[in-house]
Amino acid sequence: MKILILKPSSLGDVIQALPVLRLLKLHFRNAEIFWWIDSALAPLLEDDPDLTGIVRFERKRWKSLRYWPEMARSIRWMREQKFDLVIDLQSLARSGAFAWLANGKFLVGLDDAREGAHGYYDIAVPRKSFHTHAVDWYLSVLPQIGVPIHNNFQWIPERQETATKVESIFKSKLNPQSAICNSQLIVLQPGARWNNKRWPVENFSALVKLLAQKFPDARFAILGSADDKSLGEKISAAEPNRILNLCGETSLPEMIEWIRLCDLMITNDTGPMHVAAALGKPLVALFGPTEPRRTGPYGQLQNVLQIQLPCEPCMKSNCTWKNPIECLTTISPQTVFERAQKLISKT
Repeated sequence: MKILILKPSSLGDVIQALPVLRLLKLHFRNAEIFWWIDSALAPLLEDDPDLTGIVRFERKRWKSLRYWPEMARSIRWMREQKFDLVIDLQSLARSGAFAWLANGKFLVGLDDAREGAHGYYDIAVPRKSFHTHAVDWYLSVLPQIGVPIHNNFQWIPERQETATKVESIFKSKLNPQSAICNSQLIVLQPGARWNNKRWPVENFSALVKLLAQKFPDARFAILGSADDKSLGEKISAAEPNRILNLCGETSLPEMIEWIRLCDLMITNDTGPMHVAAALGKPLVALFGPTEPRRTGPYGQLQNVLQIQLPCEPCMKSNCTWKNPIECLTTISPQTVFERAQKLISKT
């Protein structure tokens, strides 16, 4: 049996869709499963034990007519595979079209009316309600094809070589004194795709000072893209000898292993938050304009901090409230510290 999953982006969405892959492979043990993914995120799935291969979606390149022959070759390759089952978890016109062009025997997708992709599918699976979590919506395609849903799987398998590298960096740069054998690692994620998803960087700095005072053996690692480097530098100034600014310095697999190594993650609503949730790591998630019941940290919604305002959740990338980003600015460092303290005490 051959199966193609389409979920090209984003980081958080791909992480949340991985249970579909795990359960498909557990049910169809001899299946050859491929994943259609944005080339920028391909390292996330390379060498995945449940995948036969990945199909790169060159989103940026294929905008140019110059590379359309390359796109045509990719479509031709997919058709040649004669997939028995094609699953579109992106549910946009683009992914629906590629799913249809793959010419599999059976095509199932999500019934999202934004761009009419459901018109391509043999079965379109609706979201049960506005508040249905993305993970549960993705999983709801499985009963349509006779696959049972359970949680007896490893969401993100460890990459041993990468994990060893990350642990070595932690020990050499953050924990060089062998006397400190029980130090906690706290990972911070100050960036986010939308500016109005970002808890103020000054608050992160104040939080670090509170945590450092309460937990003298704690060490901090800041994750993010190269664009978040300046945020990391500002936060690092709070405790320069105990913080490692990794913004722009890690690959996707390395980012995952840093989160796996940590004792606690404090994060905005962004992709790595979903990694922490998938790994079952304790976290504090700071939410502003989005709805955590739809896209919050799966299994840890109790650890979401969100201020209730008349405009919340606006689901918009630009804040139009009379007090800009009040939903985040009014979450105090003390409030986050108190929640973080309780979670650290449990580890």
